[in-house]
Amino acid sequence: MATEGGGKEMNEIKTQFTTREGLYKQLQHSEYSRPNRVPFNSQGSNPVRVSFVNLNDQSGNGDRLCFNVGRELYFYIYKGVRKAADLSKPIDKRIYKGTQPTCHDFNHLTATAESVSLLVGFSAGQVQLIDPIKKETSKLFNEERLIDKARVTCVRWVPGSESLFLVAHSSGNMYLYNVEHACGTTAPHYQLLKQGESFAVHTCKSKSTRNPLLKWTVGEGALNEFAFSPDGKFLVCVSQDGFLRVFNFDSVELHGTMKSYFGGLLCVCWSPDGKYIVTGGEDDLVTVWSFVDCRVIARGHGHKSWVSVVAFDPYTTSVEESDPMEFSGSDEDFQDLLHFSRDRANCTQSRLSKRNSTDSRPVSVTYWFGSVGQDTQLCLWDLTEDILFPHQPLSRARTHTNVMNATSPPAGSNGNSVTTPGNSVPPPLPRSNSLPHSAVSNAGSKSSVMDGAIASGVSKFATLSLHDRKERHHEKDHKRNHSMGHISSKSSDKLNLVTKTKTDPAKTLGTPLCPRMEDVPLLEPLICKKIAHERLTVLIFLEDCIVTACQEGFICTWGRPGKVVSFNP
Repeated sequence: MATEGGGKEMNEIKTQFTTREGLYKQLQHSEYSRPNRVPFNSQGSNPVRVSFVNLNDQSGNGDRLCFNVGRELYFYIYKGVRKAADLSKPIDKRIYKGTQPTCHDFNHLTATAESVSLLVGFSAGQVQLIDPIKKETSKLFNEERLIDKARVTCVRWVPGSESLFLVAHSSGNMYLYNVEHACGTTAPHYQLLKQGESFAVHTCKSKSTRNPLLKWTVGEGALNEFAFSPDGKFLVCVSQDGFLRVFNFDSVELHGTMKSYFGGLLCVCWSPDGKYIVTGGEDDLVTVWSFVDCRVIARGHGHKSWVSVVAFDPYTTSVEESDPMEFSGSDEDFQDLLHFSRDRANCTQSRLSKRNSTDSRPVSVTYWFGSVGQDTQLCLWDLTEDILFPHQPLSRARTHTNVMNATSPPAGSNGNSVTTPGNSVPPPLPRSNSLPHSAVSNAGSKSSVMDGAIASGVSKFATLSLHDRKERHHEKDHKRNHSMGHISSKSSDKLNLVTKTKTDPAKTLGTPLCPRMEDVPLLEPLICKKIAHERLTVLIFLEDCIVTACQEGFICTWGRPGKVVSFNP
């Protein structure tokens, strides 16, 4: 991309930027924050997070917004690009004492105009279930902190379930809960269900069914974020030990692993079709991992500090030939636009000329994703066909010449790939992707397995195979973390069989777990703009806008090109 100017220009906060689609503009009237609009003193505070839900009401204005700032939690009608935010009228506002909200998640399955279920995780380890429309507090889980005392890092409803949810803590543990069950008045006792390299899963030993239903111990150090695949069958986790791990959620099998270039991994997301995973963290990089091939296929370097959020944009599609468009913006934005258009046009022609004459597939969607970081910058990226389906082995020379100059063309193929977390029917294989034998595993519906666990405790899971899966993608001498910390030795003597080892970064670098920088394509961002004064903590792509938030507590709406028609106060 075109580089920023020096000096004063470098520190200027951008309120608009231009991509191939046109001009994205920050809508000042659509900014959400605390009612007084005073910047929040973020020192020592947990990251600001934002959750959305659509209530499917008949008014056409069913979007609702939840965000946390310090000890406060707000619930607003989100008017997006249509109308100004009315900060004086939150639907619900809560101020907590002794603990701070750290994350939250709506149950989209059960949301109605009269009721919505919102889970809120806290810095002291508790999880609260509230209804901000009825203004009710339904339940408090881990209230006495008998299950886990560490900060809640991520909470998510299990896809397709009205009652199951998963909670991750900075202890490295994850717990599966059912909202219908109590947590018990004593600390839970566990028995081993399954273990593998760097993970163990336990069930709760009790005469009556109680929470948690399952306890996962994953990696070493904090479990920073997890995400379910689009079809809900797979779960990806990123940890402070620098590992990304993908599990089949129902069968509790490890599908694949990746290691950061260095440092912890902080964030992760799935592509809309479930074929690719993007992660970011303390190595200042975004890394693209193929779910099918279980390997790193690209890295992106544009941030100057830790990457805090990554997200795919499911609404942006590429076109083979860009139509002329009206332009309004700064000279810098115009130069950026020329740069993008030139690269895209050149690379589209060269790529199409390399296609086989028998290949009649149309040029399909390019994967677009974004990232924000502690450097206060927003980066937008695209994943194109030359990265996803290279026609020849990647040489070191090609990585830094052709690939770096060919990261912006609209190409991408929707891959016609094997069954992945976003596909229900397996399409034909692509030219260059192989079919790992585990990629097509189908563990059955989540509801049947999880409901079975609830109804009969361990019995449903007892039929699962406990043998260790044969490694496909790792060198024989490679050792990964084996951390079974935070589990009571009284309840799990079997864990003494697992060796606790530190991962030597020198042993993973240069292996499929963590390829060297010169061994995979290095992406450049299409856009890299400083958009805030404080570190960025939120990036969400909506149909007509992009939503970002910074640690000061300001939630900003960026109208997509052509979507901001008029402003009605």
